[in-house]
Amino acid sequence: MEEINELIQRYGLEEDGEHVIIPIGGNKRCFILKRRYIRVVYSETHYVDYPLTEVIEATIKYPELPLSEALYLFCGERKAETDENSEN
Repeated sequence: MEEINELIQRYGLEEDGEHVIIPIGGNKRCFILKRRYIRVVYSETHYVDYPLTEVIEATIKYPELPLSEALYLFCGERKAETDENSEN
């Protein structure tokens, strides 16, 4: 949970006992449960458990997108960065 606390401080997020609270524009806020992983269900037979840190960063980076799309883009960017760094 230390990583989550670092993200809360870095981005100036709010929190309560059970949620990380992310402002997403205007008076809107996104409440994300404080759990190690958040499960995103894509269909009855396909789901992915994402670390909470990735969920927070994807929501901050792409607040206008549905969470599943934001995570897809965010994880794709991280994979591209990792691939680029491993080539150098």
